[in-house]
Order: sequence, then structure tokens, then C-alpha cells
Amino acid sequence: MGQSTTAAKLQELRQNLAAAQEPAGAAGIAKRVAKGIPSPRERIDMLLDPGSFVEIGALVRQAGADGLYGDGVVTGHGTVEGRPVVVIAHDQTVFGGSVGEMFGRKVAKAMDFAADTGCPFVAINDSGGARVQDAVTSLAWYAAMSRRQLRLSGLVPQVSVMLGKCAAGAVYSPINTDVLIATESAYMFVTGPEIIRETTGESVTLEELGGAFNQAENGNIHHVATDERAAFDWARKYLSYMPSNCFDRAPVVNPGIEPEITDSDRELDSLIPDSDRAGYDMYDVLLRIFDDGDFHEVGDGAARNLITGFARVDGHSVGVIANQPLVFSGAIDARCSDKAAHFIRLCDAFGIPLVFVVDTPGVLPGVEEEKIGVIKRGGRFFYAVVEATVPIVTVVVRKAYGGGYAVMGCKQLGGDVNLAWPTARIAVMGAEAAVGLTQRRQLAALPDEQRPLVRQQMVDFYNATVATPWIAAERGYIDAVIEPSQTRLEIRRALRLLADKRVAQGPRKHVLMPL
Repeated sequence: MGQSTTAAKLQELRQNLAAAQEPAGAAGIAKRVAKGIPSPRERIDMLLDPGSFVEIGALVRQAGADGLYGDGVVTGHGTVEGRPVVVIAHDQTVFGGSVGEMFGRKVAKAMDFAADTGCPFVAINDSGGARVQDAVTSLAWYAAMSRRQLRLSGLVPQVSVMLGKCAAGAVYSPINTDVLIATESAYMFVTGPEIIRETTGESVTLEELGGAFNQAENGNIHHVATDERAAFDWARKYLSYMPSNCFDRAPVVNPGIEPEITDSDRELDSLIPDSDRAGYDMYDVLLRIFDDGDFHEVGDGAARNLITGFARVDGHSVGVIANQPLVFSGAIDARCSDKAAHFIRLCDAFGIPLVFVVDTPGVLPGVEEEKIGVIKRGGRFFYAVVEATVPIVTVVVRKAYGGGYAVMGCKQLGGDVNLAWPTARIAVMGAEAAVGLTQRRQLAALPDEQRPLVRQQMVDFYNATVATPWIAAERGYIDAVIEPSQTRLEIRRALRLLADKRVAQGPRKHVLMPL
């Protein structure tokens, strides 16, 4: 009766919108306070530029007496550093953030909106998974959301931020996004400890099963942040290196700075130790060969013998793949092969050039490596490099032996500009292994007391005449041997030259990577 006036209708709108802000009311707020977590809209505000969020579907709810506004998810769009982004955030206070029909419809609409407008899609995950009481309807909408990921994949950047305990379907969608960020207190698993105990009898703690650090070591999480604010800051920085979509280009930041050699560049001339057996930190190289010493690492919790991340060259985004001699001497193993293949395909999808920085003794030998599939997983690494059509610049700083030489952006696999430092050692294998393999009989014929001295002479001869950059340069497998201090500017020149590189792929349905 009293709702016929405009003022009354406005009042009703305000009441409904206020209810939609906290659908579960005081009980929901209390639940959130007890857990010490922000609301979904507060989380969205941490990600987006201040005041830029526009919510879509705040008044959506499930039909029936128990339907709550939002149906467990907040959706909308805003900006990150002025560029449009579509975002969704689960609401733990509404059915545990689980997926119901209207939840599914909202998220599907948001994903379609990101694809239609060509802007990144960010999902803030804190969900119990499927809504048990909704039965197959929940599963159907999970499938509908997952199917839409194909449309988004490689078209626009997809980022997942894992908060709280995410289970079942709530982990399958995030694992199919480009990068997955988690806080230290987050957990992700397909089935929880209780269900595992009931079905298999195995006893496992929450931390062992799905703790963020363990899942990062497993390669499922690309960055573990100390808290939610740090997670959203990492996501914002990640997006700054990415284009809005695969037809666009990443933002250019401060081009043209430091056009001449600097003191920092000169430090590279004395960075590689004189002894082949001595280690050094690859980060000391990376921080000197890119703009501003800025490096945004991806996958820092797994396979630390290989470093992957983003940097800038003359203001333009590049993806970096570098061996870390402090871990397994920088050898290539099964786990780092997965890490590299994912990162290379991510960069290639969005037109971001690749820079390989090489110091590897080759593939890590061992029975365990063979058991866990180093052949197949290493094959993916090779495949990803061959498949890439973006510009590839390779710098060999020390060892480049065997399969490690090949897969780390060699010219024959697709490298466009290949450079080496005078300290480079390019060969089928290292001196010790080569002498042991080819000079075994000669050494065995010597008296015991002469053997160590002659062996060392053979090793020194191999290092002086075979494992050098000169043979590769003479044959044209290396474009130039450069002073280390020239590296930053040489990479800059190479990528300027390659800026308009285009490679057309032959027609086919899809390639068959070894999976």
C-alpha cells in the first residue's frame, strides 16, 4: 500500500542494497570476524583502483525462502592502474561460498563479459566447493563455468587468488587459470583430511595435504603471499606486465632510461667466479641486465634450480627463464621442466618476448628423475620453446651442456639472437664427464701415481679447447661473444630489432604436447 510513492520505492531500493551488502546479516558478520577475514567487497577494493568497482548482480538470489542476495559471490568490474578488469569474489558467509545456480549464472556472465570486452579476469577464491543441497544443479554450473575458461584461456589474463580453505571444484577452476596466488594461511585440496580418513584410512594433517607452501612446492601455486594485502599487490604487479588481451600490447613503463653502460653493468664483468666449481647467485645477474633491477618472479616456491619471472627491457615486458647455479648447479629436472613449459606458453600466448639466461650442466641424472617422468616432462619444455613464436634472446653466461644447451633457447630450437659471455662453456658435457667417457682406456693404462696429474691435464685441455664459446661462434651457433657489461644494452638492441617478428603457424586442429 505505502510503496506507491517514488520516495518509498527509493527507500525500498536502499534497504535491498543494504541487505545485499551483508546478505547473512549480523550472524554472517560475526562469522567473518571470528575467522578474521575481510568481506568479499573489501577484498575486491584491495585489488582494484580506489572507487573503481562497479558491482553487477548484487540483487541476484536463488528462488525460495532461503535465498540470500548475491548467492555466495560478488561480481563486477573495475580498473587496475587505470585498465579494466573483471573480478569475482566468493562470499564465505553465504552457504560457505559454495556454488549454487545463481552463483553459477553470475560467474558465467562475468566470464563472458571479460571475453566480450577483452579484459583480464580475476577470481578471489574462498569456497567450500559444490553446494551439497543443490545436488546436480551445482555440478552443472561448475561445468558451465569451467567450459567458459576455454574461451578465456590465452585470450585474456586469468588470475586466481586463493584464500581460506578451497576444496573440490573450487580448486579445479583456479588450476586452469594462468597464475594462482595464495596466502600463507590458505589451503587447497580436492578432498579434505576427514573424507580421506573415511575412504582410504590414511591420516594426514590439513597443512601436509593442502598447505600453501606444500602446494607451491608441488607446482600448483605460483606465489605464496604473507597476507591478503600482499597477495593483491602481487596480482596488481603481475597484471602490469601483461596486456589486457592477446591482441593488445603490455604497458610500456619508463622507456629509454640508462641508455649508456652504468657502474651496475660493469659489475657483471667480474661476477662469474674463476673456478668452474664455484657458485654465484643468478639473481645478481638478473638484477643487472634489465630495467631498474626490477624482477617479478613467478613460481618461486617450486623447482628453484630454474628461475622464471617478468622484467622490462627498454620499458617493455619480457619473460625471463634462467638457471640457478646455487640449486642442483642449475641442472634441468622434471619439476623445473613443468615450470618452464607453463611460463613459456603463458608468455607466448600474450606476445611477451622471452630472454633465456643460461648456466646449466644439463639434465639432472638419477633413478628418481626417470621414475617421475623427466623424459616426458623435459619433452614439454622442448615443445614449449619450439612452439613459441615470440622473439627469443638467449645469453649463455657459463655452462651450456648437452640437452641443457638445447632447451635453453638455442638457435636451432628457435632462438633469434644468441649471445655468449667469454666465460661461456658450450659443449656436449662437462670436462670431468667427457674425460671419463672418452679417455678411460688411456687413463687405465697409466701407473696409479701418474693418473690424477694426467687426468687433470686432460680436463684443462678440454676446457681450454672444447668447452668454450669460440667454436659455437665460429660455426654461427652464437651470434656474438660480448663483454658481460654490454648485456643489458645488447638485449635492448636485439628486442628492438625483433619488435615486429611474426610467425604464422600451419593449419591444424591442435598440436600434441607430450602430456
